[in-house]
Amino acid sequence: MPILQFTMERQQPCRLDTFLRQDCGVSRRQISRLKHMPDGITRNGMLIRSVDTVYCGDTIRLQIEDTTDIAPNPELSVPLVFADEDLLVFDKPAGMPVHPSLNHRTDTLGNAFAALYPELTFRPVHRLDRNTSGLVAVARHPVAAANLHGRIEKTYLALACGALPASGTITAPIGRVPDSLIQRCVSPDGKPAVTHYKVLRYGSYTLTELHLETGRTHQIRVHLAHAGCPLAGDDLYGGSCTDIQRHALHCAQFRYTDMHGRVHCITSPLPEDMRKLADMEKNDGI
Repeated sequence: MPILQFTMERQQPCRLDTFLRQDCGVSRRQISRLKHMPDGITRNGMLIRSVDTVYCGDTIRLQIEDTTDIAPNPELSVPLVFADEDLLVFDKPAGMPVHPSLNHRTDTLGNAFAALYPELTFRPVHRLDRNTSGLVAVARHPVAAANLHGRIEKTYLALACGALPASGTITAPIGRVPDSLIQRCVSPDGKPAVTHYKVLRYGSYTLTELHLETGRTHQIRVHLAHAGCPLAGDDLYGGSCTDIQRHALHCAQFRYTDMHGRVHCITSPLPEDMRKLADMEKNDGI
């Protein structure tokens, strides 16, 4: 079981549940679960109730109960590119789903994770489409999962068909296409969606850097198609599949601020299929 440890740094004593919620980001629900577990919450090695008082210098340990129902597959190889006490970051290849499903029971990132960390629940902080490559963040425990919102800034690289303006912002609401379980479209009845982009290189395809203000399903794919420049390889939204058979989208960088305020820059190089399409040499530094 994962063990979380916190040190009480307030000068004034306070109730344990106040300290855990306000200083450590532990939810009321999680505190309630811990109270019913043997050795769920201890102070300096001794059991403590949530209503008890804690003092400066006290060491609080939480024993988190984790379960998993995902079948481990040790044959899968997915690079682990970053790890700390709260977060794991994997570099997912194109063609691999994040979550198991009816048609992908044992070939997903979840199956690879279950083989590496059989004691942990698979908690991806965000998801990538099966044919999108790049960085995927997984929370080590439920407290981290609840507190990672806004702590990860993602940068995507895409190859678009056609020539976008040098930079800009696409603001267009996204909703479902009627009678489709998968496809999305720009719709006045959709949810707000904002995508910022900057062109890095023009050529047969336009290499573009993108940042999302919102995280709608297929947001980059829908917004680029709406701008008249769909992703290369994305036949669902009108992109050409002549030179690449998966949509040319890669999650290339995380700027991650951890719970201690430290900033980490985690990167993934552009995959070879996209690199060739952008007419780049291996030493271009992208």
